[in-house]
Amino acid sequence: MKHEIALSFTYPSSAVANRIERSLRPEIGDIDDDRSSASLTCESDSLTIHICAADLAALRAGVNTWCSLVSVAERAGGVDSSVRAEH
Repeated sequence: MKHEIALSFTYPSSAVANRIERSLRPEIGDIDDDRSSASLTCESDSLTIHICAADLAALRAGVNTWCSLVSVAERAGGVDSSVRAEH
């Protein structure tokens, strides 16, 4: 069974969303493994991370990892976001 979730982050402007996306882009593929993977899209003022996992434990680990990475990027850039999860 495959499990998926999309985490959407909304920022004050497209410039901010693009800055956060550029800081996260190098992590795509680097932290994937045989149980989970992620992809990243940025449209206008929104950043979306799609996480796919083989099981719920791997999905939870992926969500925790990516939320932590986004939080670090936001703090480094001095921005706040609103987050919405869809599954």
